[in-house]
Amino acid sequence: MSVAEPRKIVLFRHAKADWPQVTDHERPLAERGRMDAAVAGRRLADSGIPFDLALCSTAVRTRETWKLAVQELPHRPKTVYEERLYEASPGEIIAVLNEVPDDARNLVLIGHNPGVHGLAEILSGAADGAAGERMKRRGFPAAAFAVLTFDGSWKGLEPGAAALADYWAPSD
Repeated sequence: MSVAEPRKIVLFRHAKADWPQVTDHERPLAERGRMDAAVAGRRLADSGIPFDLALCSTAVRTRETWKLAVQELPHRPKTVYEERLYEASPGEIIAVLNEVPDDARNLVLIGHNPGVHGLAEILSGAADGAAGERMKRRGFPAAAFAVLTFDGSWKGLEPGAAALADYWAPSD
């Protein structure tokens, strides 16, 4: 694959989490979160994006979200559980993405707010169009995802380098 071919990155916020008496990292999904994660997985499958790689935070709620969503996909991409995605800022997430090998064309990143939402805005800049308007109006609720496209190498991914191609949230 040439680095000139467009790439897709899906920024996927974990589904609704419960609040039991555990550390934040160990919080599981709530019942609604389990349902929304599966619905989000079906929407990802409907997008037709063939994911080569999934990068997932190590938090329980992100791992559970991905476990439920990936079951809906036609093929299971390689999954890497990345500690640096937990509570990561947009800049920290970009640093992780800059390390992705160029043979990975399309990836899904399962993470947390405010980092995931901030990254969608930073990478896509103005984010014009219907998807941008929906994201501005809705924010980035639990189980939402943004699909961004960009050209070039993962090492070259930087603010403003991508375009927002789609946005989805459970109540859409």
